[in-house]
Amino acid sequence: MTNTKDRTAAMITPVGQEAQDEARDLAREGRAGKAVRRLRKGSWLKRGPAREALELLVDGQALPTNSGQALEVLHSLDAPLVGELTALLDGGRQIDAVKLLRERTGIDLAGGHHLVVELGSRPGAH
Repeated sequence: MTNTKDRTAAMITPVGQEAQDEARDLAREGRAGKAVRRLRKGSWLKRGPAREALELLVDGQALPTNSGQALEVLHSLDAPLVGELTALLDGGRQIDAVKLLRERTGIDLAGGHHLVVELGSRPGAH
């Protein structure tokens, strides 16, 4: 059964291309556990989101490789959330933005921080 927050966290957490390729290959060899560990080593994914990420990769989807791509995915998944985050940043409330992002998506602290920083660095964000 898919956990919605784990799936969302998997979709918006950057994972290096090499880690994605290696995990996909390991999964094809029937080594799913090792593939999940590889994804976790190459990112900030926790165990649940890493399992979801592997499922996405096996299904032929690509994961974001940087915070900019991850932010684009988040925008396509939940544009109103991005609007709320932007409003918090406009009010100088970066910590509250990270907390909201983590609460809604299940992303870890480091990943949430990097996405909020990326959002804040975009033109028109403040």
